[in-house]
Formats: sequence, C-alpha cells, structure tokens
Amino acid sequence: MAKLEDRIVAFSELGTLFADYYEFANSEKQEENTNEWVLKLQDAVHTASLHNGWFTEENILFCLKNWSNLLTQKNLNNWFKSYDLNLLKIKKVAIIMAGNIPLVGFHDFLATILTGNTALIKLSSNDKILLPFVSSFLIKQLPELANSITYVDGRLEGFDAVIATGSDNTARYFEHYFGKKPNIIRKNRNSVAVLTGNETNEQLENLAEDIFTYYGLGCRSVSKLFVPKGYNFDAFFKAMYPKQDIIHHVKYANNYDYNKAVYLMSEFNILENGFLMIKEDESYASPISSVFYEYYESLDTLKQKLTNDNNKIQCVVASGLLENEVAFGQTQQPSLTDYADNIDTVEFLLKTS
Repeated sequence: MAKLEDRIVAFSELGTLFADYYEFANSEKQEENTNEWVLKLQDAVHTASLHNGWFTEENILFCLKNWSNLLTQKNLNNWFKSYDLNLLKIKKVAIIMAGNIPLVGFHDFLATILTGNTALIKLSSNDKILLPFVSSFLIKQLPELANSITYVDGRLEGFDAVIATGSDNTARYFEHYFGKKPNIIRKNRNSVAVLTGNETNEQLENLAEDIFTYYGLGCRSVSKLFVPKGYNFDAFFKAMYPKQDIIHHVKYANNYDYNKAVYLMSEFNILENGFLMIKEDESYASPISSVFYEYYESLDTLKQKLTNDNNKIQCVVASGLLENEVAFGQTQQPSLTDYADNIDTVEFLLKTS
C-alpha cells in the first residue's frame, strides 16, 4: 500500500491540475497550452456538461477551483495530523454517489483513499464523467492506487462498510440493504439563512451566491430564509438582481415557469422578480427557482428551532447568531473538515473494523 505522504502528493498534484485548468479556461490564449492533462480535463468537463444539462462548464469550473484551493500538501497534511492512522484496518468501502452537483461525492472518495482504504464506487448516472477522469489522473501519478479504486456498475458486493448519499426515499432503501454493515447513510438536508434586516448590501449579494450557485441543487444551497416580522424584502431582491441571467439557462427557466404556474393555480401568495420566487412556507426544501421564508418572533426561539431541526439542516448562514454558522457567500466553499451531516468521515473510516 502506498504511504500516506505519497497519496497526499498525488492529490496535491490533482489540485495543481485543477488550478492549471482554471487558469487555462480563463485564458484568451488556450491554443498555446500543450499540457496533456489540462486538455484531457477540458474534454472531460465538456463531456460532463453535455451529459448533464445542470453541469454547466461554469459550475464545474467553480467546483474545480474550490478543490484546487483545498488540495495542497499543506492542507492535506494539516487535515490528517489530528488522526491516528495506526487505528486503520484496511477495508473495502462502498461509496454510493449522489449526482446533484459536480463531483459531489469527491470528499468521500478523498477520505477513503487517503486513509488507505479501497473504494468501491457506484456512480450516479447524472455524474459519471468527472470522477473516473480524476481516478485516471491519480493512478498516473501513483500507479499503486489502481488497486484501491474500483467502479461498480451492477450489484455492490464484498464490501466492509458503506457511505451512501441520497434522498429520504433512497435512504430507506440503503438502510434495508446496507444496515447490517458499518455505514454512513445521508438523507435530504437543506441550508438556511437568518436575516435580521441589518444586513449590508454586500452580505445580501453574497447570499445570492449561496442561493444560485449550482442552481440551488446542493444540500449547501440556501433554500429557506428566516426573517423577522415585518421584514421588507426590497433590499433582498435588489441584491439578487445581478443573478438575473440565470433565467437564460433552459432547465432553470423551465422549472421557474412550471413552479410559478403551480403557485398561481394554487393561489399561493408569492413574491417574484422574473427569475426567483419567494414563498412563505414552513418546509426547508424549496423547488428550483424558489426560496421559502418563515417569520420568527425572536432570535432565541429561532435558535432553539434550528437546534431542534438540526437533522434537516446542512448549513446556517448568519452573522453573530450561532457558533457554527457560515458567513454569507461561503456555503459552497466548505473546508476539508466541513463534513456532510457533521459526521466525521475520516474518523468513521479509521475506527470501523
């Protein structure tokens, strides 16, 4: 088995590739680039965007840029220095990927490979281009990894532990089939923002990034606002306006038209600006192109509600409200230790026998 330091070097080289591609994609002199892997990544990005209409090249580029910032030797070493790798008993870990945003399961893959385990990967049909490319690059850097990465099309067999990400419905299926094995089974989660009415225009414009990045398809996408009684949404809508071009994306526009028609036929009260609708609703999961909102009486009672509903919430965007809050504009830029559902994946992989 390759040493941890060698695996870290391989992933840091991947980070460098992502950074090089980001620079290449934003360069006016692309024809001058002769980096074989940058050009291969360009082909993979283009193919992925054709395969899934939600995976625009802009969104994939955003994803790769974020990972390029994280995948450095310094960051990866700092991440792992607090774990005792002597606890590891090598396992075959089945990873069932979601496909809602580009490379959404990469963190599970990264944690599995860096801990020295073997990954049995079941890709989502919506995201089956990018991770195999990543694997091929890593194996080129460190050939020993070929024995640690397997893609499975059919039935998953011979695994020791499971990490599965899906919806509340698929979670029931996962629990039925994989419940007897050590597992992390993730269900639906959404992210929320708490507004007080004192936000700056910059904070609200940053909130637009939390709402619109990946078209709101990620669990870290803000789909619900908590606002005080009497809140005036004028400043909110003004700050959303720079994102108006999102309506030119065909799949997003279709969802906007459909959901608006449903709301109007149901005689729901909505506010909208031509590309975003907001609706008062107690639910956390809002349809694409819409955000729900709910009034709160006091911040203390709201804190208690958010605590009670912790298992439904991925991120809380706020300013000075909660200890683990996320700053405006930062939900889609998690760190290596921002574990999904707040379950430490590395600790799970190390301590599961």
